[in-house]
Amino acid sequence: MWKSEIVETSRGKFEIFIKGEGDPICITHLYSEFNELGSYFADEFTNYFNVILVNLREAGNSCKAEDDNLLSMEETVYDLEAIREALGYEKWAFGGHSTGGMLGLKYGLIAQSSLTKIIVGGAAASNKYMEHPESMYCPKSPLNKRVLEILDILKTSNNKEERVSASIEWSNMSLYYPEKRDEYFKDPSSGRTVAKRLDYYSYRELPTYNLVNQLSNVKVPVFVYCGVHDAQCPLVFSEEINTNLHNSVLYKFHSSNHSPFIEEKNKFNKMIVNFKAVQTDELLELGRSK
Repeated sequence: MWKSEIVETSRGKFEIFIKGEGDPICITHLYSEFNELGSYFADEFTNYFNVILVNLREAGNSCKAEDDNLLSMEETVYDLEAIREALGYEKWAFGGHSTGGMLGLKYGLIAQSSLTKIIVGGAAASNKYMEHPESMYCPKSPLNKRVLEILDILKTSNNKEERVSASIEWSNMSLYYPEKRDEYFKDPSSGRTVAKRLDYYSYRELPTYNLVNQLSNVKVPVFVYCGVHDAQCPLVFSEEINTNLHNSVLYKFHSSNHSPFIEEKNKFNKMIVNFKAVQTDELLELGRSK
């Protein structure tokens, strides 16, 4: 189990969960809520890092957003910086998957002097993934109609069974081998969708989200990874991130959809070992793909 704490910061109180030893790494997701069960993504780092899993504003027992603009990626980075300062870390690493990865890119642009390195996966640097026919979020995708129905259930339904069923269906769409679901998810975890944060991202931030031309300003080492069969943010968008970053390496997972940390755990752990070994000022082999 993860150890829970409430951190008092200059920007409010935030709930965090801590597990593991070693150098600190901050992990979160843009619109998920965690508890003492951790998360499937964050769990993979606990053998190598002191992991600080953060409930962002409006999630769990963290503070509320008095103004909706406080839910933006930029303001969220300032919240994370306040948490880092309150915990007494001069620097830490950051890890994020999916929209957590998008937040990681934003973090690198705003406050890279506070970061040792970044790992992002299943992400995109612009809203163009919503127009890609291989993304379930594109109207041209055969999955799109049902995905929109599922997202509406997750945001509006008060029926727990309906929400759980919808979440399972959504995650099955994001697995390369959905028949292995019971094997992948045999251990309990957390990560409930926070509707208010999802709405802000979907309707306020996503329409203008585009960091592509700014990525070359990120100088710290960045590990980028993606499942070759990713049905949410197709591989081409991780390739775009890697191409435009100043100092990065791309890992491709050939038997994965959106969640390589579940679908190819052994290979994912080997990547984390390499990520742990990278030093803050180390220059990666640009454009290298593994």
